[in-house]
Amino acid sequence: MGKVDLTSNLILFMADIDTSKSIYLFLHGRMDLKDKAEGALVSGGFATEKIIMARPDEVGKVGDYMAMLWMPPNPDHIKIQRITRVEEVEPEGMIGLWKGVVKDDIDSIKLD
Repeated sequence: MGKVDLTSNLILFMADIDTSKSIYLFLHGRMDLKDKAEGALVSGGFATEKIIMARPDEVGKVGDYMAMLWMPPNPDHIKIQRITRVEEVEPEGMIGLWKGVVKDDIDSIKLD
C-alpha cells in the first residue's frame, strides 16, 4: 500500500466552504460561549454579518450553513453543516422548523 496525501484532500475540502453564505449558530443553551463561537467562526473565514443566531421559527436556505456547539452540554468544537434540503414541516418544540432541514457534516472548528 502506498501513502495517501490527506493534506491536499483537506485543502480541497476547506476550499469547498462558501464563507459568503449565511451560517446559523446553535448554542444549545450555552449563551456564555456566544462570543467565543462567533470569534472562532470569524477566524474560520465567516463574516460577522453572516453569522445568524438560530431561531426555531426561521430556517436557512439550501447552501447555507449551520454551526452547532458540539457536543452539549460541554462543547469543545463547532460542527459545521451544509443545508442540503429544506422540507415543509409543522414546528416542533425547541427544534421548531429546523426539524425539516436536511444537512451534511462538512467540517469542524475547535473552540479555544
